[in-house]
Amino acid sequence: MAVSSVSRTVVKKVLSVETEEGAGALVRRSIGSMKLRNLTPFLMLDHFHVSKGAGFPDHPHRGQATVTYMLEGSSRHEDSAGHKGTIETGGVQWMDEESFTPRCLYMIPATQIRAVQLWIDLPKEHKMVEPSYQELGPSEIATAYPEGIDGPVEVKVISGKSHGVESPVRPLGGCWYFHVIFKKRATIFQDIPTGWTSFMYTLKGSVRIGPESIPHEPFHTLVLSSEANETGVQITATEDNTEVVLIAGEPLDQTVVQYGPFVMTSREEIQKTLMDYQYGRNGFEKAHTWKSEIGHM
Repeated sequence: MAVSSVSRTVVKKVLSVETEEGAGALVRRSIGSMKLRNLTPFLMLDHFHVSKGAGFPDHPHRGQATVTYMLEGSSRHEDSAGHKGTIETGGVQWMDEESFTPRCLYMIPATQIRAVQLWIDLPKEHKMVEPSYQELGPSEIATAYPEGIDGPVEVKVISGKSHGVESPVRPLGGCWYFHVIFKKRATIFQDIPTGWTSFMYTLKGSVRIGPESIPHEPFHTLVLSSEANETGVQITATEDNTEVVLIAGEPLDQTVVQYGPFVMTSREEIQKTLMDYQYGRNGFEKAHTWKSEIGHM
């Protein structure tokens, strides 16, 4: 670690408890739960497991970006604007949403899925943009090797920059997203823009952050500090086969008013969204007639 590299530390730790949600999905939620309601610009973090034949019902969205990263299995998706496809293991779908984009996550037959889904608040000026998709298959996600290609660590660069490697994903608003995989015990330092909100979610194994001596076990969200002199975070895997996701985003100086899947900046905007949805206008034209094919097979 360079002399100028100063690590962030853990300022809050939240265990994600598994609960049932949707049509048979098992979800571990941290951000968006009562223990961690908002962490600007992040609204929700779900680590979910869906068995064959289950999924999430058709539902509308407005005002946030939804990022789905597939850890295991594959999932079909579809929306009212005609977008459809399959997210495979190691692939990602980054969807910026404003209008009616109901969709179902269903397994391809004989598979189950494990995935991480992140909701990111959109800047106020982007909340009414046309829906857009950025989808990358597993071979399209750039990989960084902090200690060389034969080293013990690889970093899947879903967005942002890591050890000289940059993702092609261009989010609305600043957001870096990494899947860090330690095949063996090792230590790396990941740069994070100063002042950005950052957190880590532990998937497998155990890690220590910065100078601390206590390791963190799986299924915990670790909120990191953001002091002016901190340039990134030092991550030490204390077990082989350790995996974490590390996410950082530019904080938004705006009010969050959320009503289910609608996220705006005032009660008036929420009321307008509900009226748009009720009367089928401003992007919700198919709200009461469209049904997904995959959700009704």
